[in-house]
Amino acid sequence: MTLLPTATSDDERRRSAKVAVLPIGSFEQHGTYLPLVTDTVVACSIAERVAATYDLFLLPPVTISCSHEHSAWPGTVSISHATLTAIIGDVIGSLRQSGIDRLALVNGHGGNYVLSNVVQEANVAGPTMTLFPAREDWNSARQSAGLASNGHDDMHAGELEASVLRHVAPELLRPGVEESDHHASGRKLLLVHGMAAYTETGVIGTPSNASADKGRMVLDSLAAAFKEHLDALTASQ
Repeated sequence: MTLLPTATSDDERRRSAKVAVLPIGSFEQHGTYLPLVTDTVVACSIAERVAATYDLFLLPPVTISCSHEHSAWPGTVSISHATLTAIIGDVIGSLRQSGIDRLALVNGHGGNYVLSNVVQEANVAGPTMTLFPAREDWNSARQSAGLASNGHDDMHAGELEASVLRHVAPELLRPGVEESDHHASGRKLLLVHGMAAYTETGVIGTPSNASADKGRMVLDSLAAAFKEHLDALTASQ
């Protein structure tokens, strides 16, 4: 897969899409076997799929976001919630100059809590943004793909993320997937102490259960689930 869209200006003129898709990833630790760009790869995989399915304007990813809970591990880089909010505001403002006034945020990093507020505020006067996948979309995708884990227990670098990467970019995985399962279901003070209080390896989940077929089925489910979001965004157009 490619992380960057390859369309030309002429391609987008012909497409005349009224909805843009912005993948938002992160640059943070994902154990010893997944790359720092894992969340960006996941977000781009979903965004690329939904943009192709519904003929939408695919934007390049935001590759660094709010990963402060992972700061105990080398390589993790974060921006502030204010910076992430400003980036999205600038993007939608620029899109409007091109006649596009709807934006789907495809979020690959669970720690980007601020995105919910950004979308809520943007929609006060009417549908402008959606945040995808919603928790229900992830849960349905897990069930459709036959994942053995749930979203709470398989929080980070686990079955879902490893499955998606096995499907779209298997060359990015390093050895250790099968031996790195770690359970930490009680994480009440995660926002206080960060991930390091609950895992020495940076993993919370069961990557040993991952497979390329599961990754493919996760993306299939999410592509279908996006239609509800798209319909909500475009109902008044």
